Amino acid sequence: MKTEAVIEPKSTLQPRSVEGRFRNAKTAILVFAYAVFFLLPWLRWERAVGPDQAVLFDIPGRRYYIFDLVMHAQDIFWLTALLFLAAVLLFFVTTLFGRVFCGYFCFQTLWTDAFRFFEKFIQGDRVARLRLDKQPWNAEKILKKGLTHLSWLALALWTGISFALYWGDAFELTTAFFTGTAPSAMYGTAIILMSTTYLTAGWAKEHVCLHMCPYSRFQSVMFDQDTVIVSYDAKRGEGSTGRVKPIKDMRDQQARQSAGHGDCVDCGLCVQVCPTGVDIRKGLQIGCIHCALCIDACDGIMDKQGWERGLIRYTSEHGLEGKKTKVLKLRTVGYGLATLLATIYLVWSIGNSKLLEVTAVQIRSPLFVQLSDGRIQNSFEVKVNNKSMEAGRYQLVIDNFPGAELELGQFSDIQLKPDSSIRILAKIRYTVPPDDTQKNREFQFRLTPLEGKVKESVIIPSHFITP
Repeated sequence: MKTEAVIEPKSTLQPRSVEGRFRNAKTAILVFAYAVFFLLPWLRWERAVGPDQAVLFDIPGRRYYIFDLVMHAQDIFWLTALLFLAAVLLFFVTTLFGRVFCGYFCFQTLWTDAFRFFEKFIQGDRVARLRLDKQPWNAEKILKKGLTHLSWLALALWTGISFALYWGDAFELTTAFFTGTAPSAMYGTAIILMSTTYLTAGWAKEHVCLHMCPYSRFQSVMFDQDTVIVSYDAKRGEGSTGRVKPIKDMRDQQARQSAGHGDCVDCGLCVQVCPTGVDIRKGLQIGCIHCALCIDACDGIMDKQGWERGLIRYTSEHGLEGKKTKVLKLRTVGYGLATLLATIYLVWSIGNSKLLEVTAVQIRSPLFVQLSDGRIQNSFEVKVNNKSMEAGRYQLVIDNFPGAELELGQFSDIQLKPDSSIRILAKIRYTVPPDDTQKNREFQFRLTPLEGKVKESVIIPSHFITP
């Protein structure tokens, strides 16, 4: 017998607005994140060579410019280190504080919050929006719904355009985009991101967190009884006979406690303000993103009643039971140590990156040539890469190879502009003694800086092949 689990999507939630310290924190993070994402491509940055945009990913030039840091193609392992750092940092934070990333920093949360701000500004708060949804289609409903979706599309489009601006000059690309002369890749990127942003933040909303996000599925293996999460104090809220509304003599806290009732007045605000529709009073659920808006709602009610805050609060399961929350555990220490080591390695790797790179590749077709005067010649392709932002002049010689002659053609010395490279054909000629049977001879290329930012010589081991 085949059993299928069917997800029946309900109508989109209409969360109620709430004020409080956690809502203020979410708004501050949203404003900061939007300022960084949307304004960063427009920030100018002076360089000796290269674009004057602060952050630019130059794919044709194979350069990534991030302020004073210039990443080359061979520095791609930094991306691997960064991704590893992001992963272990996420795991570390999750073991300590649950899904705070989802509630405050996730792209879905940030864009859905912005979309709901436009929705509230145009249609009104929760009650007005619910009333608008139920009323028949008329001029008012068409106007408000139309303006809402136009604002969503505008923000979604600007999101796609802003993402594309990181891959070219922001001023030039923006002008080209609206004049129809931008590269087709930019139009494709903007349209794809506009569509996905509009659909996920405007239509799917909480369904992304409930049904699409994989993080909510494996969070349970990262939580334990010491993880600090948004929790409802059922012992205080329910009492021995359950919660009851503050009517008649149930407005007095002592009277409620005498009757066995808890402090929860069953107002339902914690559910109404939740962006995913979770009732935190039912315990930890897969849809809870730990945004703590329910804490703000509950604290507001407790303040009105004159009772102590904290009926809903950030705490651990052990904390709810009155036990001590243990932070230093094998898992948290392991993730914390991995985060620290990854950070140290990434910073060290960037800080100690070589500004002068040299490679010498032997040309193997043919391996050697015997000249008319009897000398043996090997050819090498030497690549010199000046990664600094200053011009440099260098001298290339060979060491540990007495009797050999190095020919560089027209190059008496090597001159390079800032952030540039050159390929040189180097020929080494050597007269093999009659009684010498050695086939390979090890030697070294030595590139000595004469001018520029780099002062230390670079040694490149190699070998010379004879018949």
